[in-house]
Amino acid sequence: MICFVTGAAGFIASHLCRRLLKEGFSVIGTDSFTDFYAKWIKEKNVQPLINEKKFEFISGDLNDLDLKKLLKNTDYVFHHAAQAGVRKSWGENFSVYTRNNIEATQKLLEAAKECQLKKFIYASSSSVYGACTELPMSENSPLYPFSPYGVTKLAAEHLCLLYFKNYGVPSTSLRFFTVYGPGQRPDMAFHKFFKNIAEGKQISVYGDGKQTRDFTYIDDIINANFASINKGKAGEIYNIGGGNRKKIEEIFPILEKICQKKIKIYKEEKQKGDVPHTYANIKKAQKDLDYTPQVQLQDGLNEEWKWIQKLYFS
Repeated sequence: MICFVTGAAGFIASHLCRRLLKEGFSVIGTDSFTDFYAKWIKEKNVQPLINEKKFEFISGDLNDLDLKKLLKNTDYVFHHAAQAGVRKSWGENFSVYTRNNIEATQKLLEAAKECQLKKFIYASSSSVYGACTELPMSENSPLYPFSPYGVTKLAAEHLCLLYFKNYGVPSTSLRFFTVYGPGQRPDMAFHKFFKNIAEGKQISVYGDGKQTRDFTYIDDIINANFASINKGKAGEIYNIGGGNRKKIEEIFPILEKICQKKIKIYKEEKQKGDVPHTYANIKKAQKDLDYTPQVQLQDGLNEEWKWIQKLYFS
């Protein structure tokens, strides 16, 4: 079985590639190495994969690649490539988000409609819910994206559904809630927190720290992707949360315990596009995908702390 994984050098997709190879799949991975964060981190993510016999890596932009050729013998597509980041999606940067999140998805789906795929799995985001006040958020909750990034992720979701209904592309969308763990992007909170703690620097907190997030460990996200291969229903959307909803201010005692260091906190103004709360209702994923998150927050954070130390200080 052959899998095509986009964004293969990124945080989540590089973990996914490793799991797919471990399970015996052949994997074609692609990444455009956008400059959203340091290229060396992505190169470090993908380097262990390069030596795998069943792994082929293609560096390139989905908008420019010959996708029909690449998908010709593919069984499963995992579409993880995207321009990430809520805060950078405003202003003149928006065109980058529309190109990488909407146009690239449309081109991939156009190629997919010509193939006999078994499944097209799209990595969506809790950002599509935005300022939704219905908690926990279910797949049927109102969608009010609160950032341009969230708008582009929702648009790509709609494209997946349209290509399923009109062309039969067997698409399944997974809405990830605040993913963390080894490999986490450097723009994300825990990565920044741990790095600053290790360097003896203060931590910047946007807003009052009472905003909540449903933190989901990377292994649980990968399990959901893997379950979607056989259990995910075409045309459906699933929340993938971690069952670890916490206020940001509740995280700091946990970090101090893990790092054995006192944390210095500096509060900054709330950022445009940041939502007050996320909280996933995962009953649908439990029913259809047999998905239940396994990793508790402190255990997952401990693994990320080990990785941060190795990445920067070993």
